[in-house]
Parts: sequence; C-alpha cells; structure tokens
Amino acid sequence: MTCICGLGESIETCCGPALEGKSWPDTAEGLMRARYAAYATGNIDFVMKSHDPATVGEIDRKNTETWSKNSKWLGLEILATENGAATDEEGVVEFLARYKMGNVTVPHRERASFKKIDGKWFFMDGKEVNAPPARHEGPRIGRNDPCPCGSGKKYKKCCGLSAA
Repeated sequence: MTCICGLGESIETCCGPALEGKSWPDTAEGLMRARYAAYATGNIDFVMKSHDPATVGEIDRKNTETWSKNSKWLGLEILATENGAATDEEGVVEFLARYKMGNVTVPHRERASFKKIDGKWFFMDGKEVNAPPARHEGPRIGRNDPCPCGSGKKYKKCCGLSAA
C-alpha cells in the first residue's frame, strides 16, 4: 500500500521513520509530506515538533488534534516547489490536501514556507490559496435540449431539476 502522503511504497518506509523520530526529512517537500501523514494519522506530536519553534506556542494543540482525528484524509497533491532541496536554507511548497469532515469534502490549497534551523527543516507559515475558478468546457445545455444523461427527457425535466 502506498504511503498516505502519496509518494512512498508504504508509511513504514516513507513517512513513518520521520513520524517515529528515527529520521528527519531532508527537503521541504519531504517535511510537507510527513506533516500531511502526521495529520492523517493523528500524530500531533510530529506536527508540533516540525513547526517553527518560535511560533509553535501559538498552535491550539487540542483543536488541531480534534480536527485531525475527526477528518477523513483523502490525499495530498504537491502542486509546486520553490527551492527546499537538501542544500537550500528556505523553501516553499504549494499543495492541495483533501479531507472529509462529516459529509463535506474540503479541498485545502496552501503555499507553505519552510526554513532550516540548525540544519533541520521546519514549517514556518502557510497562506491559503484560492483555486482557479471552475470553467465549464463544452457546449452549453439549454433547458429544452435533450438531457445529456441519455434518458430521452428534456434537460429541465431530468438532470436540470437538481441544478435549479
């Protein structure tokens, strides 16, 4: 089974060693993936440990843990990285994390900044990014056109009912 971060063969060989404190990610993206895995598995200790030591006290640990454990984590997609390699001192990772809270699926897109402190990567801050607006591709369907689902009914009497 693939690691919950979407990259490695398994959590035991990918993010697990970082979450267990046996190793530390050597890139900003690696830390981002490990932090996602920590949220998905409810490992708030790692979330706190990998946060900027100067601002970690500002995190509401109890609320973070409740949110983490009450969400169903659906996947992580790395959209872009700027610097953040093992030889860099700073980096940015733009990502899209999807989770489900109750019956609502939430896409969370963020540009996260990372910095090395004493040779180790830490999450510094994140800015939520709005997704680009959805664009309808293809021809517009009129109310009186045949429904594209193939029912033989007019759109307004079939699938168009739920769109109203």
